[in-house]
Amino acid sequence: MGVRRQVRDALIQVYERRLARALEDAELPRHVGVIIDGNRRWARDMGLDDVSEGHRRGAGMIVDFLDWCDEAGVEVVTIFMLSTDNLTRPEPELLPLLRIIEGVVADLSSASRRWRLRAVGALELLPDETVAVLERAEEITRERPGATVNLAVGYGGRREIADAVRSLLAEHAARGTTLAELVEVLDVEHIAEHLYTKGQPDPDLIIRTSGEQRLSGFLLWQTAHAEFYFTDVYWPDFRRVDFLRALRDYAARHRRFGG
Repeated sequence: MGVRRQVRDALIQVYERRLARALEDAELPRHVGVIIDGNRRWARDMGLDDVSEGHRRGAGMIVDFLDWCDEAGVEVVTIFMLSTDNLTRPEPELLPLLRIIEGVVADLSSASRRWRLRAVGALELLPDETVAVLERAEEITRERPGATVNLAVGYGGRREIADAVRSLLAEHAARGTTLAELVEVLDVEHIAEHLYTKGQPDPDLIIRTSGEQRLSGFLLWQTAHAEFYFTDVYWPDFRRVDFLRALRDYAARHRRFGG
């Protein structure tokens, strides 16, 4: 069994190198979003009673994924870590997941890392200790030279759009703009300027693991022209070769931006 595994791993490495060479002159995405799905199913398939073990294994994959994005020259990465729907999970399941997320954020913001972290989500719905970790990570990584990494925690696409509209209305109310005046000038760019990801390019590529083929509310506004890549691989088993396949698939498409 050990020999077979060694042969398989060697073949995968050869295939990885071939994929990487094929992508050297390809058009690659500036902004990649990833829905890290399948942690709990991975744990069950592994015969583990505690699904948190799947989340821990998945958390350990995030640094590797960001390293692969750096290799590909990706400028912005958005990681869907916890949705607003997830916040309704039973406390015995939710609290360990929040602690794992806090640990990931602390690791990504440690002095040995180079990424700029941003929290995107409805922070007011999260526990104070989780918010404190996210805000601290933003503060200490603000001037770092690496890619921007958006951590979508307590995130919901519909809520983001509602929050953007509320922010827009509040801004114009403070200026003294009447509702009638706002209606006359309002366009999509006004709303985009109030999204959690304001100032960033929209995602070019969205990757979802675990075989599900839906967005689950992820970046609903921003993905109007994004390409999607769905893989059956559970997130804890996602490998560099899987990432390169996603890039190859993206590079082979002819983006029409709605045309």
